[in-house]
Amino acid sequence: MARLDVTEMFHGISFPGHLHTQDSLQRALEFEFQDTDILIVTYPKSGTTWVQQIVTLILSKGDPNLSQTVPNWARAPWLEQYYFSAILETSSRTPRIITSHLNHQLLGPALQGSKAKIIYVSRNPKDVVVSFYHFHKIANFLPEAGSFAEFLNQFLKGTLHFGSWFDHVKGWTSQTATMNNLLHVTYEEISLDLHGAIKRLSTFLQCPLVEDEVNNCVEHCSFSNMKDNKMVNYTLIADDIVDHRKGSFMRKGKIGDWKNMFTEEQSQYLESVLKSKMQDCMLEFVWDVQEEEEPLGKEENPSEEHDSERS
Repeated sequence: MARLDVTEMFHGISFPGHLHTQDSLQRALEFEFQDTDILIVTYPKSGTTWVQQIVTLILSKGDPNLSQTVPNWARAPWLEQYYFSAILETSSRTPRIITSHLNHQLLGPALQGSKAKIIYVSRNPKDVVVSFYHFHKIANFLPEAGSFAEFLNQFLKGTLHFGSWFDHVKGWTSQTATMNNLLHVTYEEISLDLHGAIKRLSTFLQCPLVEDEVNNCVEHCSFSNMKDNKMVNYTLIADDIVDHRKGSFMRKGKIGDWKNMFTEEQSQYLESVLKSKMQDCMLEFVWDVQEEEEPLGKEENPSEEHDSERS
């Protein structure tokens, strides 16, 4: 199923036709979750692959065998992608790890009454848009990225594939107060304290780990380890689908890469849009590793520098 130039419009949101069909998207909305399921939800480029790896290792008590022998899309398949049903039918592993990029407006009704454990992962929007921009440059199933300025405008308008980042993050994080089976974690939290994040996730998943098991998870979830692991670095994907000559799926693994792309004007403009669109949202973002968490719209110190990336 190539369909590299096909775009599927579904409920006003565009999805790459290489991986999605109208039927696969509709089936996702009608999916019957089991109470033992683990659902990882993200907007693209917010830490999806990282959390797939972490959850796999937690359930394996730190044993890396599964994470080194089965591709992440086979052990934690995307609910809305066309191959999902086939993978689920051939897998006997429990609990099932399921991944999705769908927003809450679309997927929320299917989860009503379910006890499935949901992990929602968010990331600061400046690093998201930079990572997504670089991914567009190597992924032949996504539209041409154009200039970064053009791409940023599409991101802020919510017209990129997978829809609005603002709607996605607000929709899911607004549920944390009423859903005790939903855990919100951030990319930055995991990056700054991987050991602590793994312990928090293992507690939420009711899969306690001894210290040696936590340390094994940390080792095999490190950026350098994952970058060399073909089961998560997407080098198994053919070059006509992901052009590995143009760049790496996993680039840097740190926080703050947006500073290498954004002009000060672009940074201020994104913050103004963020403040406007997220005014009823109490989330705080870490923009760089040298600073503490700061409220929405607070201007970061432009003299600080660092870099980022993990899908």
